[in-house]
Amino acid sequence: MTVTDILSPECLADPAGVWEALRETEPLAFHEGMNAYVISRYADVERAFKDPVFTSDNYSWQLEPVHGRTILQMDGREHAIHRRLVTPAFRGDQLTSRFVPVMRRNATELLDAFRHDGEVDLVDAFTTRYPINVIVDMLGLPKSDHGLFHGWYTALMGFLANLTQDPEVAAAGLRARDELADYLLPRIAARVADPGDDLMSVLCTAEIDGNRMTAAQVKAFVSLLLLAGGETTDKALANMMLNLIRNPDQMAKVRADRTLIGHALAETLRHSPPVQLIMRQPSADVELSGGTVPAGSTVICLIAAANRDPRHYTDPDRFDVTRPDLDFAKAYTAAANHTGFALGRHFCVGAMLARTEVEVAANTLLDAMHDIELSDPPVPQGLFTRAPTSMRLRFRPGKAVDVR
Repeated sequence: MTVTDILSPECLADPAGVWEALRETEPLAFHEGMNAYVISRYADVERAFKDPVFTSDNYSWQLEPVHGRTILQMDGREHAIHRRLVTPAFRGDQLTSRFVPVMRRNATELLDAFRHDGEVDLVDAFTTRYPINVIVDMLGLPKSDHGLFHGWYTALMGFLANLTQDPEVAAAGLRARDELADYLLPRIAARVADPGDDLMSVLCTAEIDGNRMTAAQVKAFVSLLLLAGGETTDKALANMMLNLIRNPDQMAKVRADRTLIGHALAETLRHSPPVQLIMRQPSADVELSGGTVPAGSTVICLIAAANRDPRHYTDPDRFDVTRPDLDFAKAYTAAANHTGFALGRHFCVGAMLARTEVEVAANTLLDAMHDIELSDPPVPQGLFTRAPTSMRLRFRPGKAVDVR
């Protein structure tokens, strides 16, 4: 029997078969349990991200309860101004001169704990810690608070991924929201009064046409950054390393030419994206493959299914860092031809930050770890986001390189 239920045990174990069944037999599937339409073909998901008829109104119940109102819910002039306020911190000289040293220092500090051991659980020792540590340091917050942020991040992510509406998971997310707000708001007020050169100060003092972000907006953006920047980078890095280890020919290409790390991440975002689905809500009835989506409905856009659509990619299940039908030159822009960062006006504002973080981390890891092998078969887990929760490796230690 063909399984097309995205909450089924079969999908949680190995979603690729369910994605294929949906694309070919139910490109517009209604899921009664979630009261939502599920779309899986690339053309339909691309339209849901680019066509203005598809709104992000769903975020009022999906994200706002734990983050507050964020840039993801904004449209028109409000969205344009807010995006112009935050974007400079994540691009160009600001990113390179101010934050790359923070990334290198954090990558090296984590690596120092296992670089000579010859074995490691890369997820536990590195990928789950690195992006959150980087963000906390970028914000100019104490390193001693890294543990607090890991706890809040885990609880907030659980709230967002709680598709079955477990009340205990929801309650933990709301507690984390309150604790994070109590932590951040006094520190935001201090940055407004006496700004420094950290990211939080940049957000507090950025000004466009007389407009600044309020304390509530800065808090909401930082909260969103922890999840969007932490969860996606954590899982993207883990998935990319797993893809390279499982494909030695691709690993050899990347080791020989480190500029291909950006390609490897882009191909990972296509082949095995950390975020598997994003929701949208149309403001009018919309015709898609398989039928009509009524106005006001929740639409689950299956990023992972769209990125394996054979109508859009040749041999889509193959991992290839030089794939000819993936536009690597545009892979980190709103004109990308993969859906890993969404598309259009709500394209991920932190795409270049994520790329830079992964490039710094991967270079550090590849310098320190040679002949990498899997000790045990890692098992990717999750539906909303997906990656291995453990990745035990054996490796030959390389020469230590001090990049601090």
